[in-house]
Amino acid sequence: MRVLLRFEIDAYPDEVWAMLHDPLALGQVVAPLLTVEPVGHRRFPPTWTPGDHLVRLRLFGLVPVGDQNIRLSTSRRGGARILEDSGGPISGALGILTGWRHRMAVSPLPDGRTLYRDRLDISAGWLTPVVWLGTWALWQYRGIGIRRVIASRR
Repeated sequence: MRVLLRFEIDAYPDEVWAMLHDPLALGQVVAPLLTVEPVGHRRFPPTWTPGDHLVRLRLFGLVPVGDQNIRLSTSRRGGARILEDSGGPISGALGILTGWRHRMAVSPLPDGRTLYRDRLDISAGWLTPVVWLGTWALWQYRGIGIRRVIASRR
């Protein structure tokens, strides 16, 4: 099933693109609901790079939710820059997901602002509709967090 976000951000596309590549911003976007920490390293790299990045998620910083592999690649389509995470959850409660494809697109608007689009395709077998409800709610929270983080950086 699919979860979509689409909104305009009062920031230049380069600012939004930079935020998407900032590992610390990932945690800020979902805080305090979820905490995100690197697995196997003491801290995150200064910027996300193409390839695999293993993270651990905790609900309110206390309850383990599971580990997730973030497998990043970038591309362009027309005027949009796209960041894709084709990794997915690998353990814990997140492990019930059997399919994961997350794409974030940043496009310039004529007035210098940014059109942000976010598309997550997930599957979890017969549990997909239930998982989709929780994921939809998290993605709405995430959208608010993206706008909050961008505004705090201006």
